[in-house]
Amino acid sequence: MNEQWNDLQKKEFEKQWEVLSYGVSSIIPEEEFKGKIAKSIKNEQPLKVKLGLDPTAPDVHLGHTVVLNKLKQFQEFGHTIQLIIGDFTGKIGDPTGKATARTALTDEEVEHNAKTYFEQFGKVIDMEKVELHYNSKWLSQVGFSEVLKLASTVTVARMLERNDFHNRYKANKPIHLHEFFYPVMQGYDSYALESDIELGGTDQEFNVLFGRQVQEHFGKEKQVVLLMPLIEGLDGVEKMSKSKGNYIGVNERPQDIFGKTMSIPDALIMKYFELVSPLSIQEVQAVKRSLDEGTLHPRDAKMKLAASFVEMLHGGEAARLSREHFTNVFQKKAMPDEIPEVMWEKDEKVNVVDLVKELGLLPSKSEVRRMIKNGGVRINQEKVTDPSQMVQGQDGTVVQVGKRKFVRLRRSS
Repeated sequence: MNEQWNDLQKKEFEKQWEVLSYGVSSIIPEEEFKGKIAKSIKNEQPLKVKLGLDPTAPDVHLGHTVVLNKLKQFQEFGHTIQLIIGDFTGKIGDPTGKATARTALTDEEVEHNAKTYFEQFGKVIDMEKVELHYNSKWLSQVGFSEVLKLASTVTVARMLERNDFHNRYKANKPIHLHEFFYPVMQGYDSYALESDIELGGTDQEFNVLFGRQVQEHFGKEKQVVLLMPLIEGLDGVEKMSKSKGNYIGVNERPQDIFGKTMSIPDALIMKYFELVSPLSIQEVQAVKRSLDEGTLHPRDAKMKLAASFVEMLHGGEAARLSREHFTNVFQKKAMPDEIPEVMWEKDEKVNVVDLVKELGLLPSKSEVRRMIKNGGVRINQEKVTDPSQMVQGQDGTVVQVGKRKFVRLRRSS
Protein backbone atom coordinates (compact mmCIF):
# COMPACT_ATOMS: atom_id res chain seq x y z
CA MET A 1 0.00 0.00 0.00
CA ASN A 2 2.85 2.33 0.96
CA GLU A 3 4.63 1.52 -2.33
CA GLN A 4 1.46 2.27 -4.28
CA TRP A 5 0.96 5.54 -2.41
CA ASN A 6 4.53 6.62 -3.18
CA ASP A 7 3.87 5.89 -6.85
CA LEU A 8 0.75 8.05 -6.75
CA GLN A 9 2.71 10.83 -5.09
CA LYS A 10 5.35 10.65 -7.78
CA LYS A 11 2.78 10.87 -10.57
CA GLU A 12 1.11 13.83 -8.86
CA PHE A 13 4.47 15.57 -8.47
CA GLU A 14 5.34 15.06 -12.14
CA LYS A 15 1.94 16.37 -13.20
CA GLN A 16 2.14 19.47 -11.02
CA TRP A 17 5.71 20.22 -12.03
CA GLU A 18 4.89 19.94 -15.75
CA VAL A 19 1.93 22.31 -15.52
CA LEU A 20 3.17 24.80 -12.93
CA SER A 21 6.60 25.29 -14.52
CA TYR A 22 5.16 25.55 -18.04
CA GLY A 23 5.56 28.97 -19.65
CA VAL A 24 7.47 30.41 -16.68
CA SER A 25 10.40 32.69 -17.55
CA SER A 26 12.38 32.09 -14.34
CA ILE A 27 11.97 29.99 -11.19
CA ILE A 28 14.12 31.27 -8.33
CA PRO A 29 15.37 28.84 -7.15
CA GLU A 30 14.09 25.88 -9.16
CA GLU A 31 15.14 23.11 -6.76
CA GLU A 32 13.35 24.81 -3.88
CA PHE A 33 10.18 24.96 -5.97
CA LYS A 34 10.38 21.23 -6.63
CA GLY A 35 10.90 20.68 -2.91
CA LYS A 36 7.87 22.77 -2.00
CA ILE A 37 5.64 20.86 -4.43
CA ALA A 38 6.86 17.52 -3.08
CA LYS A 39 6.39 18.62 0.54
CA SER A 40 2.90 19.89 -0.24
CA ILE A 41 1.89 16.57 -1.79
CA LYS A 42 3.45 14.48 0.98
CA ASN A 43 1.84 16.50 3.79
CA GLU A 44 -1.40 17.13 1.89
CA GLN A 45 -0.89 20.81 2.67
CA PRO A 46 -1.66 23.38 -0.06
CA LEU A 47 0.97 25.92 -1.02
CA LYS A 48 0.29 29.60 -0.34
CA VAL A 49 0.68 31.41 -3.65
CA LYS A 50 0.93 35.19 -3.48
CA LEU A 51 0.18 37.91 -6.02
CA GLY A 52 0.47 41.50 -4.89
CA LEU A 53 -1.61 44.24 -6.50
CA ASP A 54 -1.46 47.98 -6.14
CA PRO A 55 -4.74 48.91 -7.81
CA THR A 56 -3.54 51.91 -9.77
CA ALA A 57 -5.14 50.99 -13.12
CA PRO A 58 -8.31 48.92 -12.84
CA ASP A 59 -8.64 48.01 -16.53
CA VAL A 60 -7.41 44.43 -16.92
CA HIS A 61 -6.22 43.25 -20.32
CA LEU A 62 -5.00 39.93 -21.71
CA GLY A 63 -1.44 40.78 -20.68
CA HIS A 64 -2.56 40.42 -17.06
CA THR A 65 -4.02 36.98 -17.73
CA VAL A 66 -0.52 35.54 -18.17
CA VAL A 67 -0.19 35.61 -14.37
CA LEU A 68 -3.90 34.88 -13.80
CA ASN A 69 -3.74 31.69 -15.86
CA LYS A 70 -0.83 30.51 -13.75
CA LEU A 71 -2.81 31.26 -10.59
CA LYS A 72 -5.71 29.28 -12.04
CA GLN A 73 -3.41 26.28 -12.53
CA PHE A 74 -2.32 26.50 -8.88
CA GLN A 75 -5.99 26.67 -7.90
CA GLU A 76 -6.83 23.56 -9.92
CA PHE A 77 -4.21 21.62 -7.94
CA GLY A 78 -5.83 22.75 -4.70
CA HIS A 79 -3.30 25.39 -3.68
CA THR A 80 -4.30 28.60 -1.92
CA ILE A 81 -4.18 31.92 -3.79
CA GLN A 82 -3.31 35.00 -1.72
CA LEU A 83 -4.30 38.23 -3.49
CA ILE A 84 -2.85 41.19 -1.66
CA ILE A 85 -4.33 44.61 -2.32
CA GLY A 86 -1.70 47.22 -1.56
CA ASP A 87 -3.94 49.76 0.11
CA PHE A 88 -0.92 50.73 2.24
CA THR A 89 1.84 50.51 -0.37
CA GLY A 90 -0.47 51.96 -3.02
CA LYS A 91 -0.57 55.20 -1.08
CA ILE A 92 3.20 55.37 -1.43
CA GLY A 93 3.49 54.18 -5.02
CA ASP A 94 5.73 51.63 -6.69
CA PRO A 95 8.28 53.53 -8.79
CA THR A 96 8.96 50.47 -11.00
CA GLY A 97 9.80 51.55 -14.53
CA LYS A 98 8.96 55.17 -13.80
CA ALA A 99 11.11 58.21 -14.42
CA THR A 100 9.41 59.96 -11.51
CA ALA A 101 7.72 58.96 -8.26
CA ARG A 102 4.19 57.63 -8.75
CA THR A 103 1.30 59.71 -7.40
CA ALA A 104 -0.12 58.26 -4.18
CA LEU A 105 -3.67 56.89 -4.21
CA THR A 106 -6.56 57.99 -2.02
CA ASP A 107 -8.66 55.54 0.04
CA GLU A 108 -11.55 56.00 -2.39
CA GLU A 109 -9.37 55.25 -5.43
CA VAL A 110 -7.96 52.13 -3.79
CA GLU A 111 -11.44 50.84 -2.93
CA HIS A 112 -12.85 51.53 -6.40
CA ASN A 113 -9.89 50.04 -8.27
CA ALA A 114 -9.75 46.95 -6.05
CA LYS A 115 -13.44 46.23 -6.67
CA THR A 116 -12.90 46.55 -10.42
CA TYR A 117 -9.94 44.17 -10.26
CA PHE A 118 -11.98 41.55 -8.42
CA GLU A 119 -14.77 41.68 -10.99
CA GLN A 120 -12.36 41.29 -13.91
CA PHE A 121 -10.10 38.70 -12.27
CA GLY A 122 -13.21 36.60 -11.66
CA LYS A 123 -13.40 35.99 -15.40
CA VAL A 124 -10.26 33.84 -15.12
CA ILE A 125 -9.84 32.57 -11.55
CA ASP A 126 -12.36 31.42 -8.93
CA MET A 127 -12.56 34.44 -6.64
CA GLU A 128 -14.64 32.51 -4.09
CA LYS A 129 -11.58 30.35 -3.37
CA VAL A 130 -9.16 33.27 -3.14
CA GLU A 131 -7.81 34.75 0.09
CA LEU A 132 -8.16 38.53 -0.16
CA HIS A 133 -5.85 40.63 2.00
CA TYR A 134 -5.20 44.34 2.43
CA ASN A 135 -1.64 44.99 3.52
CA SER A 136 -2.57 47.95 5.72
CA LYS A 137 -3.75 45.31 8.23
CA TRP A 138 -0.16 44.49 9.17
CA LEU A 139 1.96 47.29 7.70
CA SER A 140 0.08 49.96 9.67
CA GLN A 141 1.03 48.08 12.85
CA VAL A 142 4.77 47.83 12.17
CA GLY A 143 6.73 49.96 14.65
CA PHE A 144 9.48 52.34 13.59
CA SER A 145 12.13 50.25 15.35
CA GLU A 146 11.15 47.25 13.21
CA VAL A 147 11.26 49.42 10.09
CA LEU A 148 14.82 50.44 10.96
CA LYS A 149 15.83 46.79 11.49
CA LEU A 150 14.45 45.90 8.07
CA ALA A 151 16.14 48.92 6.50
CA SER A 152 19.46 47.79 7.94
CA THR A 153 19.32 44.63 5.81
CA VAL A 154 19.29 46.61 2.54
CA THR A 155 22.07 48.79 1.14
CA VAL A 156 21.59 51.91 -0.95
CA ALA A 157 23.90 50.36 -3.55
CA ARG A 158 21.48 47.43 -3.85
CA MET A 159 18.54 49.76 -4.32
CA LEU A 160 20.39 51.65 -7.04
CA GLU A 161 20.72 48.41 -8.99
CA ARG A 162 17.11 48.92 -10.00
CA ASN A 163 17.05 50.39 -13.50
CA ASP A 164 14.54 53.12 -12.67
CA PHE A 165 16.47 54.29 -9.59
CA HIS A 166 19.80 53.98 -11.42
CA ASN A 167 18.57 56.02 -14.38
CA ARG A 168 17.05 58.73 -12.19
CA TYR A 169 20.23 58.93 -10.12
CA LYS A 170 22.41 59.27 -13.23
CA ALA A 171 20.05 61.90 -14.65
CA ASN A 172 20.17 63.82 -11.36
CA LYS A 173 16.41 63.38 -10.90
CA PRO A 174 14.99 63.17 -7.38
CA ILE A 175 14.59 59.80 -5.63
CA HIS A 176 12.54 60.11 -2.47
CA LEU A 177 13.54 58.07 0.56
CA HIS A 178 10.07 56.54 0.98
CA GLU A 179 10.37 54.94 -2.49
CA PHE A 180 13.19 52.74 -1.20
CA PHE A 181 10.77 51.20 1.28
CA TYR A 182 8.33 49.96 -1.33
CA PRO A 183 10.07 46.63 -2.14
CA VAL A 184 10.84 46.15 1.57
CA MET A 185 7.15 46.47 2.43
CA GLN A 186 6.20 44.14 -0.43
CA GLY A 187 8.63 41.64 1.06
CA TYR A 188 7.05 42.13 4.49
CA ASP A 189 3.72 41.04 2.97
CA SER A 190 5.28 37.65 2.21
CA TYR A 191 6.48 37.34 5.80
CA ALA A 192 3.10 38.36 7.24
CA LEU A 193 1.22 35.75 5.18
CA GLU A 194 3.96 33.08 5.25
CA SER A 195 3.78 32.83 1.46
CA ASP A 196 5.41 29.82 -0.22
CA ILE A 197 5.34 31.18 -3.77
CA GLU A 198 5.18 34.67 -5.23
CA LEU A 199 4.25 35.41 -8.83
CA GLY A 200 5.18 38.48 -10.85
CA GLY A 201 6.21 39.65 -14.28
CA THR A 202 9.86 39.68 -15.30
CA ASP A 203 9.84 43.45 -14.72
CA GLN A 204 9.01 42.80 -11.04
CA GLU A 205 12.05 40.63 -10.24
CA PHE A 206 13.70 43.16 -7.96
CA ASN A 207 10.57 43.59 -5.84
CA VAL A 208 9.43 39.98 -5.53
CA LEU A 209 12.88 38.74 -4.53
CA PHE A 210 12.69 40.96 -1.46
CA GLY A 211 10.15 38.57 0.01
CA ARG A 212 12.88 35.95 0.37
CA GLN A 213 15.17 38.48 2.03
CA VAL A 214 12.56 39.65 4.57
CA GLN A 215 11.44 36.10 5.39
CA GLU A 216 15.07 35.12 5.98
CA HIS A 217 15.50 38.16 8.23
CA PHE A 218 12.71 36.81 10.46
CA GLY A 219 14.05 33.24 10.36
CA LYS A 220 11.19 31.92 8.21
CA GLU A 221 11.22 29.51 5.27
CA LYS A 222 11.89 31.51 2.12
CA GLN A 223 9.36 31.74 -0.69
CA VAL A 224 10.08 30.73 -4.26
CA VAL A 225 9.66 33.32 -7.02
CA LEU A 226 8.00 32.54 -10.36
CA LEU A 227 8.58 35.23 -12.98
CA MET A 228 6.16 35.24 -15.90
CA PRO A 229 7.05 36.64 -19.35
CA LEU A 230 5.63 39.95 -20.50
CA ILE A 231 3.55 39.59 -23.64
CA GLU A 232 3.70 41.90 -26.63
CA GLY A 233 0.53 43.66 -27.71
CA LEU A 234 -1.25 43.74 -31.05
CA ASP A 235 1.62 45.66 -32.66
CA GLY A 236 3.92 42.72 -31.96
CA VAL A 237 6.61 45.01 -30.55
CA GLU A 238 5.67 46.85 -27.35
CA LYS A 239 4.45 45.23 -24.13
CA MET A 240 0.66 45.05 -24.08
CA SER A 241 -0.54 48.26 -22.49
CA LYS A 242 -3.67 50.37 -22.50
CA SER A 243 -1.57 53.53 -22.82
CA LYS A 244 -0.03 52.19 -26.03
CA GLY A 245 -3.41 51.20 -27.47
CA ASN A 246 -2.15 47.70 -28.36
CA TYR A 247 -4.25 45.80 -25.84
CA ILE A 248 -7.27 43.48 -25.68
CA GLY A 249 -9.37 44.30 -22.62
CA VAL A 250 -11.09 41.51 -20.70
CA ASN A 251 -14.26 43.63 -20.50
CA GLU A 252 -14.44 44.36 -24.22
CA ARG A 253 -17.30 43.05 -26.34
CA PRO A 254 -16.85 39.42 -27.44
CA GLN A 255 -16.74 40.32 -31.13
CA ASP A 256 -14.10 42.98 -30.48
CA ILE A 257 -11.94 40.51 -28.55
CA PHE A 258 -12.30 38.05 -31.41
CA GLY A 259 -11.53 40.63 -34.08
CA LYS A 260 -8.52 42.08 -32.28
CA THR A 261 -7.06 38.61 -31.74
CA MET A 262 -7.30 37.96 -35.47
CA SER A 263 -5.05 40.98 -36.03
CA ILE A 264 -2.07 39.75 -33.97
CA PRO A 265 1.14 39.03 -35.95
CA ASP A 266 1.59 35.38 -36.93
CA ALA A 267 4.90 35.31 -35.04
CA LEU A 268 3.01 35.75 -31.75
CA ILE A 269 0.41 33.01 -32.27
CA MET A 270 2.18 30.36 -30.19
CA LYS A 271 3.22 32.77 -27.45
CA TYR A 272 -0.43 33.79 -27.01
CA PHE A 273 -1.50 30.13 -27.01
CA GLU A 274 1.11 29.20 -24.40
CA LEU A 275 0.70 32.16 -22.05
CA VAL A 276 -2.80 33.55 -22.47
CA SER A 277 -5.05 30.81 -23.82
CA PRO A 278 -6.89 28.62 -21.30
CA LEU A 279 -6.22 25.53 -23.44
CA SER A 280 -4.30 22.62 -21.93
CA ILE A 281 -0.61 22.03 -22.58
CA GLN A 282 -1.51 19.06 -24.78
CA GLU A 283 -3.95 21.13 -26.86
CA VAL A 284 -1.38 23.90 -27.29
CA GLN A 285 1.31 21.41 -28.33
CA ALA A 286 -1.09 19.92 -30.88
CA VAL A 287 -1.62 23.38 -32.40
CA LYS A 288 2.16 23.91 -32.59
CA ARG A 289 2.69 20.58 -34.33
CA SER A 290 -0.01 21.36 -36.87
CA LEU A 291 1.47 24.80 -37.59
CA ASP A 292 4.98 23.36 -37.91
CA GLU A 293 3.75 20.62 -40.25
CA GLY A 294 1.78 23.08 -42.34
CA THR A 295 -1.53 21.26 -41.78
CA LEU A 296 -2.99 24.25 -39.91
CA HIS A 297 -3.15 27.68 -41.52
CA PRO A 298 -2.12 30.58 -39.22
CA ARG A 299 -5.51 32.19 -39.88
CA ASP A 300 -7.31 29.10 -38.61
CA ALA A 301 -4.99 28.92 -35.60
CA LYS A 302 -5.92 32.51 -34.75
CA MET A 303 -9.61 31.64 -35.11
CA LYS A 304 -9.11 28.90 -32.51
CA LEU A 305 -7.12 31.28 -30.32
CA ALA A 306 -9.73 34.04 -30.55
CA ALA A 307 -12.54 31.61 -29.73
CA SER A 308 -10.63 30.39 -26.65
CA PHE A 309 -10.26 33.96 -25.36
CA VAL A 310 -13.93 34.81 -25.85
CA GLU A 311 -15.01 31.53 -24.23
CA MET A 312 -12.74 32.17 -21.25
CA LEU A 313 -14.10 35.68 -20.73
CA HIS A 314 -17.70 35.48 -21.97
CA GLY A 315 -18.65 31.83 -22.38
CA GLY A 316 -19.05 29.28 -25.16
CA GLU A 317 -22.13 30.77 -26.83
CA ALA A 318 -20.44 34.17 -27.11
CA ALA A 319 -17.42 32.46 -28.69
CA ARG A 320 -19.64 30.75 -31.28
CA LEU A 321 -21.47 33.98 -32.16
CA SER A 322 -18.23 35.99 -32.34
CA ARG A 323 -16.70 33.48 -34.74
CA GLU A 324 -19.85 33.56 -36.84
CA HIS A 325 -19.83 37.38 -36.84
CA PHE A 326 -16.18 37.53 -37.87
CA THR A 327 -16.71 35.02 -40.68
CA ASN A 328 -19.73 36.90 -42.04
CA VAL A 329 -18.27 40.38 -41.82
CA PHE A 330 -14.61 39.90 -42.63
CA GLN A 331 -14.37 36.71 -44.63
CA LYS A 332 -17.65 36.91 -46.54
CA LYS A 333 -17.50 40.73 -46.62
CA ALA A 334 -21.02 40.95 -45.19
CA MET A 335 -22.23 43.86 -43.06
CA PRO A 336 -22.61 43.26 -39.31
CA ASP A 337 -26.16 42.89 -38.00
CA GLU A 338 -25.76 45.66 -35.45
CA ILE A 339 -24.13 48.93 -36.57
CA PRO A 340 -23.93 52.03 -34.36
CA GLU A 341 -26.07 54.85 -35.75
CA VAL A 342 -25.31 58.59 -35.81
CA MET A 343 -27.72 61.42 -36.65
CA TRP A 344 -26.49 63.39 -39.66
CA GLU A 345 -28.18 66.72 -40.45
CA LYS A 346 -25.88 68.18 -43.13
CA ASP A 347 -27.52 68.48 -46.55
CA GLU A 348 -24.40 69.38 -48.51
CA LYS A 349 -21.70 66.94 -49.56
CA VAL A 350 -18.68 66.68 -47.29
CA ASN A 351 -15.12 65.61 -47.89
CA VAL A 352 -14.60 61.96 -46.93
CA VAL A 353 -11.65 62.86 -44.69
CA ASP A 354 -13.76 65.38 -42.79
CA LEU A 355 -16.62 62.88 -42.54
CA VAL A 356 -14.54 60.08 -41.01
CA LYS A 357 -12.87 62.51 -38.59
CA GLU A 358 -16.19 64.09 -37.56
CA LEU A 359 -17.73 60.66 -36.90
CA GLY A 360 -14.88 59.95 -34.50
CA LEU A 361 -13.76 56.82 -36.37
CA LEU A 362 -10.16 58.09 -36.42
CA PRO A 363 -8.56 60.75 -34.22
CA SER A 364 -6.95 62.94 -36.91
CA LYS A 365 -7.26 63.83 -40.58
CA SER A 366 -3.72 62.64 -41.25
CA GLU A 367 -4.67 59.19 -39.95
CA VAL A 368 -7.78 59.18 -42.14
CA ARG A 369 -5.66 59.96 -45.22
CA ARG A 370 -3.20 57.24 -44.26
CA MET A 371 -6.06 54.75 -43.83
CA ILE A 372 -7.48 55.70 -47.24
CA LYS A 373 -4.05 55.20 -48.81
CA ASN A 374 -3.94 51.71 -47.25
CA GLY A 375 -7.41 50.87 -48.58
CA GLY A 376 -9.04 50.85 -45.16
CA VAL A 377 -11.97 53.25 -45.69
CA ARG A 378 -15.24 52.20 -47.35
CA ILE A 379 -18.52 53.98 -48.04
CA ASN A 380 -21.41 51.52 -48.48
CA GLN A 381 -18.79 48.77 -48.90
CA GLU A 382 -17.08 50.64 -51.78
CA LYS A 383 -13.39 51.28 -51.14
CA VAL A 384 -12.40 54.95 -51.04
CA THR A 385 -9.23 55.62 -53.05
CA ASP A 386 -9.26 59.43 -53.29
CA PRO A 387 -8.99 61.52 -50.08
CA SER A 388 -10.61 64.44 -51.91
CA GLN A 389 -13.78 62.41 -52.63
CA MET A 390 -17.03 64.16 -51.64
CA VAL A 391 -19.77 62.16 -49.89
CA GLN A 392 -23.49 62.82 -49.67
CA GLY A 393 -24.59 61.80 -46.19
CA GLN A 394 -27.87 60.06 -46.97
CA ASP A 395 -30.06 58.13 -44.56
CA GLY A 396 -28.60 54.60 -44.26
CA THR A 397 -25.11 55.44 -45.56
CA VAL A 398 -22.58 53.11 -43.91
CA VAL A 399 -19.05 54.34 -43.24
CA GLN A 400 -16.44 51.68 -42.50
CA VAL A 401 -12.89 52.16 -41.22
CA GLY A 402 -10.60 49.15 -40.98
CA LYS A 403 -12.14 45.78 -40.28
CA ARG A 404 -14.11 46.54 -37.14
CA LYS A 405 -15.41 50.11 -37.18
CA PHE A 406 -18.84 50.77 -38.74
CA VAL A 407 -21.22 53.74 -38.48
CA ARG A 408 -24.62 54.13 -40.17
CA LEU A 409 -25.83 57.66 -40.85
CA ARG A 410 -29.42 58.51 -39.98
CA ARG A 411 -31.42 61.57 -41.01
CA SER A 412 -34.43 62.94 -39.21
CA SER A 413 -36.33 63.65 -42.43
